Amino acid sequence: MLNSLTPERAADLRKTLPADRFAEPDAGHLQEPRGRYHGTAGLLARPRSVEEVATLVRAAAAAHVPVIPYGGGTGLVGGQLAPNGPLPLILSLDRMTAIRDVFPDENVLVAEAGAILTDVQTAASDAGRLFPLSTAAEGSARIGGVLSTNAGGTAVLRYGNARDLCLGIEAVLPSGEIYRGLSRLRKDNTGYDLRNLLVGAEGTLGIITAASLKLFAQPQHRGTALLQVTSPRAALSLLAMARDHVGESVTAFELINGQGFAFLAETMPQVRNPWQETPEWSVLIELGLSGGLSAEAALEHLFETALEAGLVADGMIAQSEGQRTDFWTIRENIPEANRRIGAISSHDMSLPLGVLADFIEEGGARLAALGDFRINCFGHVGDGNLHYNVFPLLGKSRADYGNKKEQVYRVLHDLVHEMGGSVSAEHGIGRLKVDDLERYGDPTKLATMRSIKGALDPLGIMNPGAVLRA
Repeated sequence: MLNSLTPERAADLRKTLPADRFAEPDAGHLQEPRGRYHGTAGLLARPRSVEEVATLVRAAAAAHVPVIPYGGGTGLVGGQLAPNGPLPLILSLDRMTAIRDVFPDENVLVAEAGAILTDVQTAASDAGRLFPLSTAAEGSARIGGVLSTNAGGTAVLRYGNARDLCLGIEAVLPSGEIYRGLSRLRKDNTGYDLRNLLVGAEGTLGIITAASLKLFAQPQHRGTALLQVTSPRAALSLLAMARDHVGESVTAFELINGQGFAFLAETMPQVRNPWQETPEWSVLIELGLSGGLSAEAALEHLFETALEAGLVADGMIAQSEGQRTDFWTIRENIPEANRRIGAISSHDMSLPLGVLADFIEEGGARLAALGDFRINCFGHVGDGNLHYNVFPLLGKSRADYGNKKEQVYRVLHDLVHEMGGSVSAEHGIGRLKVDDLERYGDPTKLATMRSIKGALDPLGIMNPGAVLRA
């Protein structure tokens, strides 16, 4: 049984480290970006080293007090706060921000968990290398949270998720023991892979305090194009064609619906729409080539071939870094435009590429049977990840749709499951999708997850209620 971090227990905890490591919880640590959850806490701790993290976890375990690991607070499924239950200790990694080492010849960078993603990208760039993980929240997301949620982003198609970019980790386990696994090895078959167990566990099995990250060569030639496609099915054919032309040099392949442009015009008119007449479907594609290859020539050849095949109707190839930035500004601001409109129901899902177009068509049909909505379907279709968001009609609000939210949510998630997809592609389970994991998850997988949780965290102190029901 867990205990609340009462003032008396908080006073005992404060004795374990210098006074400046503690603070009263503030509003910023008790809410998440969408305002769906509001947390509770008895104390905020801001340690400066892995040893201090271990000290805090040992003290919390001795007192049977829950611990909520906190990174940048950018998660969208409520994994970074506790809305109910015993008052927890919030353990923030925001003071552990060091880039400990960079090994350019090995393509490895070692960063502490509190390092902000953009700072890691910059450190890699300063060494002449690339850390490719990029998300909309990269200016505030921290490496520990990125790894704990196995974040994706726009370059998964070429470089993989956060898990694929991690060689080793340092972590504090629920017992307070330190796992010193900051390996720089590409091959290590010495037993169970604790790195991959802790990456993606959302702080329920331990606290990641540092990581060895993979770096890559900087592409010498980068090309970006915004192409009008005739349908989502044509977009997937275009992706296959692009891979036939340039192989794994396709870095990003983003599907954009015309509704996204409409929402930008409605809420963020300063974001320029390059189309004179907005198409129903567009694709933002980026190539990264090396050597003497020309990304612009490759895109021109791709466009001409796709035009002849009837896959695209129009297109623009960025002629400068400014134009490239303009194209990406459109894609990166669509989530903010969505937030300002206010969705009835938002979804982060992944599907096999072969059924993705069918899902978009069937999802629209099933929603039409429930009522009239605006749908903004966009995302990283190169890796099968769709952000499928459902909105009120123009002039209406979410309040006009009563209990439709639950119906929309269930209809779409049931369809994802029917088609062999996942209801959580890159945002994790957190607390928002615990019911979904129980509804759609494989029973054997769930039982094994509970066994692992019980073995590593028998007291249940680590982020209780996230991923698995407490």
